[in-house]
Amino acid sequence: MLHDPLAAALAKIHNAEIVGKKEVVIRPASAMILKILELMHEKGYIGSYIVENEGPGRKLVKINLLGNINKCNVIKPRFSTKFVEYTKWEKRYLPARDFGFLVISTPKGVMTHYDAKEKRIGGKLLAFCY
Repeated sequence: MLHDPLAAALAKIHNAEIVGKKEVVIRPASAMILKILELMHEKGYIGSYIVENEGPGRKLVKINLLGNINKCNVIKPRFSTKFVEYTKWEKRYLPARDFGFLVISTPKGVMTHYDAKEKRIGGKLLAFCY
């Protein structure tokens, strides 16, 4: 039994990037994992991905890797943050300004910290990728 499927998925992606694999399979795949993969795809960290059904209520995701990920991980504990505190968390989890992104769960959905800054909303920190 997995205690944190998001952490397992990001660790699997990161480990596959380190050894130079071109494809990785993630299972199980939740809606949150799919949204984070969508954000990573939009930012150019992963290539295309395919969602397949394994059975009732079970999905797997095949991801094409591009070799652009230096590090991706979850943020534990999932800190609550205000709109004005994003700079503090950027300094803590990202190596440089405007390099990588934080994933935030907000009342308006899962988004990057850049989008949350633009919309001026806070939320909970989920993950980072650079």
